[in-house]
This record gives sequence, structure tokens and C-alpha cells, in this order.
Amino acid sequence: MSELISLFCEYGIFAMFVLILAEYACFPVSSEIILPFAGAFAASQGISFFLLLPVSILAGLIGTSICYFLGLKGGTRLLTWISTRFPSTENALHSSCQTFEKYGLFAVGIGRVIPLCRTYIAFVAGAFHQPYPSFFAASFAGISVWNSLLIGVGYFFRENWPLISGYYTQYKDTLLLILIVFLFLFLFHRIIRDYF
Repeated sequence: MSELISLFCEYGIFAMFVLILAEYACFPVSSEIILPFAGAFAASQGISFFLLLPVSILAGLIGTSICYFLGLKGGTRLLTWISTRFPSTENALHSSCQTFEKYGLFAVGIGRVIPLCRTYIAFVAGAFHQPYPSFFAASFAGISVWNSLLIGVGYFFRENWPLISGYYTQYKDTLLLILIVFLFLFLFHRIIRDYF
């Protein structure tokens, strides 16, 4: 945490931009820590929420576009290699491709607010050749919601940031499990409704 404070103190909003871009470009940086901390730091420095939010969305869109184009260029080759190397996965990959094609736009938008899934959904969208304008629009919507929530939390709880950070670290696995269960139930409901 002290490294973040040093970076933000020295480079300000530019450091926030670079770290957010790196997280969305699949580097191992946690948005659940970076975004609220950026909000708390910006609030303490008098940086407007309405300046930080567009900067964070732009960083997210650039970072996720990098992943998308990597998936577009090499994702199909990787998926083909997996199905060739492990023939038992071919049906599952084909089914995944069909599911993504059917719910692709929704998957990209909602995937932005699900930890773990949120970053790598861009690679999958590229690998399955989702049209870039659709990917961009869904990403913009999801990134805007996610960044608004987490940066807003930082602004709101800036006085109690160390306490909130401690609780998050302690309970993040439980929260992640709850989110995954809700997503599974939602998708299960959609599949049952569409096919039965």
C-alpha cells in the first residue's frame, strides 16, 4: 500500500491511469484495490470524481482493447491447439463458442463486474471474433459501472480506507464465491428459459 501512496503522490492521476490500464490489459493488478484507493487518494487531494472517472474509463478501454486484439490475433490458434491437443475438450469449446455467440454482448458487459472474469473476457471476445464496436460498447457500459462503483467507494470511505481495505482482504473470497453462485443461477435460469 505504501508503494501505491508513493506512486500516486509522485505522479498523481498519470499513475492512476497507467495502473488502471495495466489491470485491464491482464497484468496482475487488482482493480478492487487500485480503484477504491485511487478514489480515496483523489478525494484527499481535491481531485474531482468527474475528472478521475473518465480518465479511469479511458484507461480501462485502452487496456481491454489490448487484450481483445491479442485474443483476435492469437486466440483462435490457442483454442485450436487446445482442442487438437486435448480432443475431449472439443465439444466443450464448441459449446462455449456457441454460448458466447448467443450471449456475447451480455457476457462482456456483465463480465466487467465479476472479479477474475472481468479482465479476461476481452481475450475471449477477441478469440471468438466478436465485432469490435459491439465489444467496445459493452465494455464501455461495464467498465463505467465498475469504475464508478469502486472509485465512488474510495471517495465515500476515504477517512476509513485502512479499515475497509482490511475487511475486503479478509472477506474477498467469500464475496467472490457469492458473486459466482449468483451468476451461475442467473445463467442457469436463462438457459432453462430459452431451451425448455
